[in-house]
Amino acid sequence: MKKRRKWLLLGILLVLLLLFGLSQFYAYVMKDQWSERSAATKVAEARAGLTEVTQAQKSVWDENSIYWVLTGRNTAGTELMVWVRFTRDGKPAGGNNDVYAEEVSKGMSEQKIRSIIASDLPGSTVERLLPGVYNGEYAWQLFYKLEGRYYYKFYRFADGSAIGDGYSLPNQ
Repeated sequence: MKKRRKWLLLGILLVLLLLFGLSQFYAYVMKDQWSERSAATKVAEARAGLTEVTQAQKSVWDENSIYWVLTGRNTAGTELMVWVRFTRDGKPAGGNNDVYAEEVSKGMSEQKIRSIIASDLPGSTVERLLPGVYNGEYAWQLFYKLEGRYYYKFYRFADGSAIGDGYSLPNQ
């Protein structure tokens, strides 16, 4: 009886140690991402007047288009989208034009852009939709599947119009 209890307690201890180790590994892996998000939030609060962040998404298209896009509200309660540009080193770029804020009501909300996508690309499956920057324009980046192939397409944040023809990814 004592042997069984000893092995049971040892087994429980090993499981707890394994869970602790996994949680520490997860925190180690996510540390950079969390610190970037925190830095983006501080910049958006200081430069764009954001007081409440409801969503934060990282968008990377190329080495000059690394942005954290934060959605939230300012002191007046207006819903804003704030684009904060980052360097390849994971630091806010810090220039005069590296933070852009726009009221969501003056552009395309996610719901509006999804309805445009549904009418523009019937039969497609949206895999990922996130705000970002494409060719210097604030845009919605769409990754979708249509007839067994994957595509990227961009829509302007300002009016929801398509930017270019998009990109088709090769079949695997």
